[in-house]
Amino acid sequence: MHRKNLPLSDCQIKVDRESGRFSGYASTFGNIDSYGDTIIKGAYAQTLEQDGLPRMFFNHDGWEIPIGKWIDAGEDDIGLHVEGELTLDMSKGRDVYAAMKHGTLDGLSIGYHVPKDGQEMRHDGIRILKQIKLVEVSVVTQPADQNARVDLNSLKYEAMQGIETERDLERFLRDVVGCSKGFSTALLTRVKAIMLPGDPVSDEAKAKEAQFLAGLAQRFN
Repeated sequence: MHRKNLPLSDCQIKVDRESGRFSGYASTFGNIDSYGDTIIKGAYAQTLEQDGLPRMFFNHDGWEIPIGKWIDAGEDDIGLHVEGELTLDMSKGRDVYAAMKHGTLDGLSIGYHVPKDGQEMRHDGIRILKQIKLVEVSVVTQPADQNARVDLNSLKYEAMQGIETERDLERFLRDVVGCSKGFSTALLTRVKAIMLPGDPVSDEAKAKEAQFLAGLAQRFN
């Protein structure tokens, strides 16, 4: 079985904070990867129709319990788009989920076979994959294709939906944005001072507050 690694970065990954669901591209069309292969649109059509959804593993450890399940997979103009759900009742599922949210785990890898007549070689040595039999899609630590970019903002937007209390906001700033506990507390105090009604604020004070918030926005980005 062949394996082809892709970073979650170009997967435009979106993660749901509560359910462990995420989506992205497990494979992209048209680019030449580090193996000298290029996959064309339509390569996955037959395997998805005949074989259904692949398994989900971590680092291709097919001898272990799957870390979750793929709930949807299909081709579009970009590549093979997948939607998955991690098993958060398992410790490995929670560990993978935490690492993905933190941005330290950013790879996907497909395990596949190439059927007879499913490939052809170009004159420049590039292998064109026209048909792929998909076996599994793994979350991996060492991707090979560097064309992708992690969409961390979509993850943060998803996480913001769960903010309902001051403690939720402090946890969001600490765990998702990466602020220290002291900085998170100082920020909340500053925001409350700005938002709560009180004495009129001078133009100079408003300018300082605007500069402060602009600096925060730059740090978060």
